[in-house]
Amino acid sequence: MNGSSTASGCAVEQPARHKHLRRKEARPSELTAAALALFVEKGFAATRLDDVAALAGVSKGTLYLYFDSKEALFKAVIREGMVPVLERGEALLASETAEPVALLRGMLLDWWEQLSKTPIGGVQKLMMAEAGNFPEVAQYYQEAVIDRGQALVRTALRRGVEAGAFRPMDVEMAVSVVIAPLLHEVLWRHSFASRCAASTLDGRRFLECYFDLLLKGLCSSSGAREERP
Repeated sequence: MNGSSTASGCAVEQPARHKHLRRKEARPSELTAAALALFVEKGFAATRLDDVAALAGVSKGTLYLYFDSKEALFKAVIREGMVPVLERGEALLASETAEPVALLRGMLLDWWEQLSKTPIGGVQKLMMAEAGNFPEVAQYYQEAVIDRGQALVRTALRRGVEAGAFRPMDVEMAVSVVIAPLLHEVLWRHSFASRCAASTLDGRRFLECYFDLLLKGLCSSSGAREERP
């Protein structure tokens, strides 16, 4: 759809080019919010651009002024909802004076707060379910979110080991072990817990237990010695 056809259907009396610029500044966040709600509710495959436009209260032509495909819209949702969390983590890592335990805890807590308490967390479930059917979308998510998130945890763990704050470990495996419980909590919250009150996890207690086990370890130093052959 071209800009002239969209402009001709509007009643505001001013040049179409200027009107489009004004609408372009006002609309993208409304469109991405509508898209996120539908992606989480229906999944990527079942979400139609017509539905996104309708939920946002605009025409499909207006939507196409900003996003030329559903894939482009999804990427914008990720850039707005998830990339800022990664950027904050990268900013924390840039501070060479940050204490390793506080650094790791702060990064993970920020990630959980965003994904567990806002609609963007539902994208985790969506990607688990539909990544195999949409390789281009999955590749973007891998590079924009997963790779950057793992790099943050990897760097934080290595810095802690080098500083003597963390014991020596298989850092590559530890990255997945550190992330997995938080991912589980987010997936649970946006699946079973969203439909059954009895399945709801107490998020604060979960975090307290998670950080206690993560930062202190399952065994005390004396217990670990007794278990060795």
